[in-house]
Formats: sequence, C-alpha cells, structure tokens
Amino acid sequence: MEAKGLLVGGVLPAVMFGLAGLMQKMTTRTGVGLGPYLLCIGVGVLVMGAVLTMGATGPARAITGKGALMSGALGIFWALGTWFVAVGLSHYAAPLAKLVPLYNMNTLIVVVLALIVFAEFRDVAVTKLVAGAALIVVGGTLVANA
Repeated sequence: MEAKGLLVGGVLPAVMFGLAGLMQKMTTRTGVGLGPYLLCIGVGVLVMGAVLTMGATGPARAITGKGALMSGALGIFWALGTWFVAVGLSHYAAPLAKLVPLYNMNTLIVVVLALIVFAEFRDVAVTKLVAGAALIVVGGTLVANA
C-alpha cells in the first residue's frame, strides 16, 4: 500500500511538476505579464478543481472553513513561489536547469517543518534523513555553479 502511495503522491507529482517547470519557461518566453501569467494559472487550477470536485462523491467533496483558509494560504504561498520563478526566468534570464534544483530544495524546508510541526521525527530514520538532506544541498550547490 505504501508503494502505491509513493507512486501516486511522489512519482506522478514529480512528472507533473516537471512538465509544469517546462511550461513556466515556455510561458515566460511569450512576453506575458506576470500578473496575467498567475491569473491564467489560476484559471487552470480552478478548472481542474471544478472537474475533480464534480467527479467526487461523499467526503471527497467536503469543505470546511478551516480547510478553505489553509487551502487559500497554500495557494498564496504557491503563487508567490511561482511568481518568483517567473521573475528569475523572465527578468534575470536565469537558466531553468539551474533554477529547478534550487527551488526544489523546498523539500528541505518541508522536511524540517514536518519533523517539528507533525512530530514526524518519530516515524523516520533521522540519520538517513539528514544524510539525504546534505546530499540535496550539495547537489543544489553543484547545479547552481554549473
């Protein structure tokens, strides 16, 4: 069961986010303004949310006030991160191949926060986690200097 979760929640999102990264560079090359860029992304997210909500039943359609607020905050953080990437691509001509490994070091922030906020340190091998995190930092540094 965990293997399916890692496939659905890890591998497939990696493919989708990888394709999204390519679309970021392709889109910023079109001359679109960064505000409209985010608006168009928002329309895409809205359409997918509507389709997935209409196809859902029972608890999968549930919405709570707290859930809505947290989802909205997620959207704000994600939109700002996406905007910063677009600025790096369009205004500073940063190569996508260097940006992606750097901004994907966001996993380190999530790891640290999950260990603290959700007490996940109880469920993981911390030594292996620290070693993997160190490799991510080394890899990001190498790519940034490539």
